[in-house]
Amino acid sequence: MAQQTSLRTSLQLGIYKVIDPVVKVLIKLGLTPNAVTTIGFMLNLGVAVIFIIGAEEGNRGDLTYVGWAGGLILFAGLFDMLDGQVARLGNMKSTFGALYDSVLDRYSELVMFLGICYYLVAHHYFLSSIFAFIALIGSMMVSYVRARAEGLGVEIKGGLMQRPERVITIGLFAMLCGVISLYIGGDYKLYVPGVKFHVFETMSIFTFPIVALAILTNVTAIRRLVDAKKALEQKNK
Repeated sequence: MAQQTSLRTSLQLGIYKVIDPVVKVLIKLGLTPNAVTTIGFMLNLGVAVIFIIGAEEGNRGDLTYVGWAGGLILFAGLFDMLDGQVARLGNMKSTFGALYDSVLDRYSELVMFLGICYYLVAHHYFLSSIFAFIALIGSMMVSYVRARAEGLGVEIKGGLMQRPERVITIGLFAMLCGVISLYIGGDYKLYVPGVKFHVFETMSIFTFPIVALAILTNVTAIRRLVDAKKALEQKNK
């Protein structure tokens, strides 16, 4: 766990070095951390809109909407880091700002999954839509367990699927799905001799990671719950 946290911290520091020049520009433009947070939320609304338009106007074999949505997910996710850095470098930290950031992060994730589930149901990926909903449940519970534990006086962090990992996983594989579909086709299917159904299709590039998220987010939430129990027992001794 400590090694995982150390690696994650190192990656964060590396990303901060890259985005700090952008942060300084945003500060000079007069943008507050809350404004940056709001922009990120609006971009995630755009993600949901792209998925919904793809559901209504696209067809099952057209995965370009998935690709564009994935790119926007990654771009919107960048604002999750920018708002915190604007607050730190611009000396604009506030208690309400931290609350506002957390609340809009939850809204952002909810509307993103709304768009994903809508798209999957509309194009008859019913089983994948169930996994997407389970991934949503896990994502919310990862955040809730931490928040509730902090309310009881213990700090619980860590786990495989915190918000940055979730954003990168969904955004990256959605974008890859859209890009690869341009080369192999959106309706490509792989069959194995002796198996009546296909074992892989182009959409699997997006849906398989969603299945992994459904599992790992809930494992992370349960792991945090166990860690919180141990921390509370230790605190009450």
